[in-house]
Amino acid sequence: MGFDYFMNPFAEWIGWFPKHYSREERVLVHKIDLLILVFACFSTWACNLDVYAIYNAYVSGMQDDLQLYGNRLSYLNAIYWVGTIAFQIPSNAILTVVPAEYYIPAFEIMWGMFTLGTGFVKNYNQLMVMRFFVGVTSTPCWIGNVHIINSWYRKQELGKRNAIFYNTYPLGAMFTGYLQNACLTLDGVGGLQGWRWLFIICTVITVPISFIGIMFFPNVPGKCNSRWLTAAEKELAQKRLLDEGFAPSQGLNWGIFKRVFKAWPTWVFLVLANLYWQTPYPSTTPYLLWLNDVAYPAQTVSDINMVNNLSTISYAISIVSAMFFAFYSDWRGNRWDSLLLAGVVVLVCNVILLVYHVPNGAMFFAFIALGFCNGPINLVIAWIAETLSYDLEVRSIALAFVNMGYCVFALVIPLTAFQTKDQPRFRAGFIWSVCISVAELIMIPIPLYLERRDKRLGIHQAETDLVIASAAGLEEASKEVALGDGSISSNEKKDLDVKVHDLS
Repeated sequence: MGFDYFMNPFAEWIGWFPKHYSREERVLVHKIDLLILVFACFSTWACNLDVYAIYNAYVSGMQDDLQLYGNRLSYLNAIYWVGTIAFQIPSNAILTVVPAEYYIPAFEIMWGMFTLGTGFVKNYNQLMVMRFFVGVTSTPCWIGNVHIINSWYRKQELGKRNAIFYNTYPLGAMFTGYLQNACLTLDGVGGLQGWRWLFIICTVITVPISFIGIMFFPNVPGKCNSRWLTAAEKELAQKRLLDEGFAPSQGLNWGIFKRVFKAWPTWVFLVLANLYWQTPYPSTTPYLLWLNDVAYPAQTVSDINMVNNLSTISYAISIVSAMFFAFYSDWRGNRWDSLLLAGVVVLVCNVILLVYHVPNGAMFFAFIALGFCNGPINLVIAWIAETLSYDLEVRSIALAFVNMGYCVFALVIPLTAFQTKDQPRFRAGFIWSVCISVAELIMIPIPLYLERRDKRLGIHQAETDLVIASAAGLEEASKEVALGDGSISSNEKKDLDVKVHDLS
């Protein structure tokens, strides 16, 4: 017997295809990975490439060319997040009724055009306008892709797939550093500075990716019209989610907001997720500015190259940790212990940064270890999706609401705690980071307790039972259709097809 990729023991051992999966389900999961993760990852990678290019451009000539002194970099960061915050919840609400395969790629083309415009701005005010619209048009990319990914996979698959998707963030940030170094060699070509070429090349990368989405990206299982999945695979995709208690779409109406804001995961994860997303913040822009001002202050071409290259290390280590903790948490069947470990390490690192007067090696370790802790924080997304499995629309809007909290923090914190004028020692920022590092450790038991309480009291059990019963009904109806092709009339066949559609 020849080698069968879908049935190989290694894929079972790492949990990519759990041992109890049939070959048909493994083929389906493989197809889903290709159709969803390829576009979602490339799309979000390009988004992060475009969004974070400004920071590498800032230390590579943009600051002097556009007179970006004082807190202007912080204001540019803020206006981007204003645009993102404004469109966060409306975008995911629209996504529940508009085909994802057209909606997300269309916005990718738009943010690509605004990224191109950034490469040709003449002053600070024009740059502010470009950053605002990059924020608005890039919103559906991250949070929209999160919604689609978490609508296709079983619970024991979510950690690994969310980790792969999350890794597009550090990969985009890393590649920006390498790309900026390459663009320095284009300085003066066509009369443009090297940092302007960075935005032009980012656009050339971004726009073609949108066509991958139009061709291959599917909508959620209950509304999937993908030409790349057979009718049987579409039915299996719905049934396996129903088996897990993931409810299909109920449609969008005004009652959705009542359901969203009555659900405790909306509020608890709003706090917990944003604590975890903010505590490693010093490993990003503050780390870059520390390298620029303390480690390599001479600003020679060699120093600029070292700053751009070393700034990628924290992102690289977060990729490794994301994959490790994703496989570990899927194997363990919970998310909290990985988050607990990350919380302890984050607290130690932020204390080192607050002390500040330590050897450069200790500072470097703290920044890099914070990058390591960026890895497991994506597990919060999987935890939210699992907790809200009983309501697709609530899950979609709650994810957007939680992510909107991140955007608010990303807007406010650089303007208050991490002001550019305070670089490289962000004393207020490091105090803030230590405080929220303590708070996140205190918060971890709360969702764990509420989740176990709901299970003990049978809260939402009725909805889950109904969903699982629908899966059984869908399977039975599908069998009737399969068995009845030669023994029933065309009208009876149509009735059975309707039954399958209604149950799904």
